[in-house]
Amino acid sequence: MNIGIRREGAGVRKPRVKLTSAKIAVCFLMTVFLPTVSAAAQDTAKIPRVGYLDGATLSAARTETFRQGLRDLGYIDGKNIIIEWKSADGNVDRLPLLAADLVRLKVAVIVSAGATGTRIARQATATIPIVMAQDPDPVGSGLVASLARPGGNITGLSSLTADLSGKRLELLREILPKLSHVAVLETSTNAGNARQLKETDLAARTLGITVQLLDIKGLNDIEEAFHAATRERADAILVLASPVTTSRQKQIVERAAKSRLPAIYSRREAVEDGGLLSYGVSVTDLDRRAAYYVDKILKGAKPADLPVEQPTKFELVINLKAAKQIGLTIPPNVLARADKVIK
Repeated sequence: MNIGIRREGAGVRKPRVKLTSAKIAVCFLMTVFLPTVSAAAQDTAKIPRVGYLDGATLSAARTETFRQGLRDLGYIDGKNIIIEWKSADGNVDRLPLLAADLVRLKVAVIVSAGATGTRIARQATATIPIVMAQDPDPVGSGLVASLARPGGNITGLSSLTADLSGKRLELLREILPKLSHVAVLETSTNAGNARQLKETDLAARTLGITVQLLDIKGLNDIEEAFHAATRERADAILVLASPVTTSRQKQIVERAAKSRLPAIYSRREAVEDGGLLSYGVSVTDLDRRAAYYVDKILKGAKPADLPVEQPTKFELVINLKAAKQIGLTIPPNVLARADKVIK
């Protein structure tokens, strides 16, 4: 670099810098790209963040359906919306920390994948809108004031899971006419569990069926539960949905097959994993509909004014391969009512 000296004012000398081509290039790049980087940072800050809180292991089918629901409304993850995925993998003790993390990230909306997550999210914030992707009894549990006028910061969808427990027992009786003893895999700490057990007990009394409750709180409980069911000579298994049973779904399906026990589930995903049959609402449909609530809230609607929706469509899914594996024949009248049959 060449430095020359020139006079300025009363004998004051200042260095004159002659810029090289390399320095000119650096200055040019700083001039061109710094404003761009700054603008990009500002644009990112304007993109709304949506938290997705799941007490179970994240389901690829559910997360993709939720994304698709958003895409149908014009939102592209990573482009004009950012989704923060938080999963407890069946360890619900982690949910408070995950919910607090979403609050810290200042998400615009929290979507709760299940009942337990909704309650934890409510404890974490009274201001951030919460969308229930599903809940068995949002009014009875006090999450919302009413279906038509939820009030507060929670709205979304009801799954009516508790109300369907009796129907599942009826289906088991149809495929097993001599059914007298059903082992119920439940999670006593799961939100909404008491209501599901109440409905199950009422249906069992009507049908003259003995119910054996088996509490599944962790991994080790699954093996012990099946040992207990076999020991008490259960005729079939009824699996109540919870973050724990959903996260360990494949293990339960495999254990039921090994024990040659017919099992009914609330979600079709269990049957697609090799389970015998399921009856309930499509949770992926609920996730797609949850995107609608997110859109409404991002456009200014208040959760208190968005009515909670109840499902009107329920599906029966049967796996004939699973039936054959345990030597069971599904009656033709039950097969005829199935929405999907896996052969």
